[in-house]
Amino acid sequence: MTEPDNSLRVFAGYSLKRAMGIVQADINAALARFDLRSVTFSALVVIVDNPGLKQSQLAQTLAIERPNLVVVLDELERRELILRERDTEDRRAYCLSATLAGRVLRDKAFAAVTEHEARMTLGLSDADRQTLIRALRRIEANGRKTDDTGILSRA
Repeated sequence: MTEPDNSLRVFAGYSLKRAMGIVQADINAALARFDLRSVTFSALVVIVDNPGLKQSQLAQTLAIERPNLVVVLDELERRELILRERDTEDRRAYCLSATLAGRVLRDKAFAAVTEHEARMTLGLSDADRQTLIRALRRIEANGRKTDDTGILSRA
């Protein structure tokens, strides 16, 4: 018997949507014990890996609107996982760094996400996994090449 959505399964985007739903549920479960969400985990990892990063750089890196990022940073700061300090060269900007507690939590959560990744890519060889990552990055890059209407440009 064919699946009711068989006609949709020929589309990469539909398959990505289906897979992302599974991936998101599993990563949420993996991060719940650390009281982190995917976005707070991602922000914490980037901050730990890049001490002194500006908020605007983090927003661009994670493709998050700045007002939404402020909510994420407020949460991490309230939990004493990060510090926001005025940039000495540009007093309008804030530089981000992780506290010791933030670095410790990052390491524990990173290990849990590594286990999550292994579950999600079970059965894929290392070469297959790298091919998947390259393909997804190509799709992401293609999606950034849109015109003012939001339609992918052919140029």
